[in-house]
Amino acid sequence: MTDTLTFPPLLWGEAVAADAFEHAAMRAAMGCDAGLVVYALAGHVVQAALVFAPEVPLRDAMAMLPLCGIGFQNALGALAPPEIAVHLDWDGGIRINNAACGRFRCIASTTDPEAVPDWLVVGFTLPLYPLDDPDLAETGLRPDQTALYAEGCAEVSPPALVEAWARHSLHWINRWDGEGAAPLHSEWRGLAYGIGEATTQDGKTGTYLGVDERFGLLLRDADTTHLIPLTAILEPSP
Repeated sequence: MTDTLTFPPLLWGEAVAADAFEHAAMRAAMGCDAGLVVYALAGHVVQAALVFAPEVPLRDAMAMLPLCGIGFQNALGALAPPEIAVHLDWDGGIRINNAACGRFRCIASTTDPEAVPDWLVVGFTLPLYPLDDPDLAETGLRPDQTALYAEGCAEVSPPALVEAWARHSLHWINRWDGEGAAPLHSEWRGLAYGIGEATTQDGKTGTYLGVDERFGLLLRDADTTHLIPLTAILEPSP
């Protein structure tokens, strides 16, 4: 908690010892200003969460989840070796070199897609190294799971990553506010993981076709194409 991070105008930081996402949700529910970045840098994971005060219905405000994922990819892409590939699962999962490596979460003051939420929080947890393998002696034994340092990113500083994530996310917020969702969709399509493959979401299994204009998942099964709204992955409101 001794790290003091620097954020761009409109954003401000608050360090915590644990669960940055839960703390950000608590602060948001208590009425803190939008732009708060809560971060936790101790231990084997990096955690950060950003508080929003949307002015649009929740169904549109949910674009902040893929937006923050794009901000993360841009940030890590600038800090990590060039061979590191970062992709994003539709439901918030982070993929580094095709293996699962942490995830994003999202919570809001309401789950009603038509309502304008009082607040919305998007946060991520990223493992630096496996808790049961801090020396990375067993790297490669679990090819579907990884950690940042196991992928050759030991030089990436957690404080610098959180700062860069905040900067890049703010850049995309400004683009979304000024240009709409089209640039966001264009960027996200290049980072989306698993399009064209089988997946299971919201109790339905089929082929992941892509997303609609609000980033709802289009899933094709044997009978029809289902639309699963992004609000389906919201965590329960406090």
